[in-house]
Amino acid sequence: MSAGPARTLMGVVHLPPCPSARCGGLAVDALLERALADARALRDGGCDAILVENFGDAPFHKGGAADPVPADVVALLAIAAREARRQTGLPVAINCLRNDARAALGAAVAAGAGWIRVNVLSGAMVTDQGVVEGDAAGLASYARQLGAAGARVGVLADLLVKHAAPLARDVDVAALARDLAERSGATGVVLSGARTGAPVDPARLAAVRAAVGDFPIWIGSGLTPDTAPALWPGCDGAIVGTWLKRGGDVAAPVDPERVGLLRAAVDRASG
Repeated sequence: MSAGPARTLMGVVHLPPCPSARCGGLAVDALLERALADARALRDGGCDAILVENFGDAPFHKGGAADPVPADVVALLAIAAREARRQTGLPVAINCLRNDARAALGAAVAAGAGWIRVNVLSGAMVTDQGVVEGDAAGLASYARQLGAAGARVGVLADLLVKHAAPLARDVDVAALARDLAERSGATGVVLSGARTGAPVDPARLAAVRAAVGDFPIWIGSGLTPDTAPALWPGCDGAIVGTWLKRGGDVAAPVDPERVGLLRAAVDRASG
């Protein structure tokens, strides 16, 4: 699923720690209440879509057979995303951190979500969870098992995901982008800065656009009213979390006034 003819502003709902998290997590009702308040604030401020992710669960499990994300996390991602879609009327996406793409896809089908975000779909990255390897073929196989419901879910795949480094010292970003667009089954490439909230380098955005042509490109971090003029015209959508929080504090609730400011800025940048 691409962003379509109009660019998509996708706000993030950061779930508080789930019950299995290191710090013990919140009771389920309290977690959902906080998540859905953020979802409504994103809608009220003018977002086009919502991404739900288990941001509060750090340190994260890698995901996959060797280190799966706990079952309560997957269940709560599905419940929160489905309720966010029902209460806001907006399309939703799911990111199952750190990199449990199959769990995200299963939750997305249960929630009626339109996308999943996959931090490492192909290749391998060195992260604080160790070496995280992509499993594009395994995800595609699972999508086929899910039939039409799995096929309807778009896959937004990070290119050189944040909080990580490639195994190789020198990388050809354009070649990696083409491979991700042409060989992984992704339906969109996500570009981010080095860390949460860090902006994308406009030169890298231009280079990736030249490499992949009309293939959808999403901004995965650092879109703000200040960076919107340089970044928004070159992308098909953006996933925004930190800047939309009260005071730009990732731990704070979503501030609908800040959402409105960013909405106005990207509308101006659209010309």
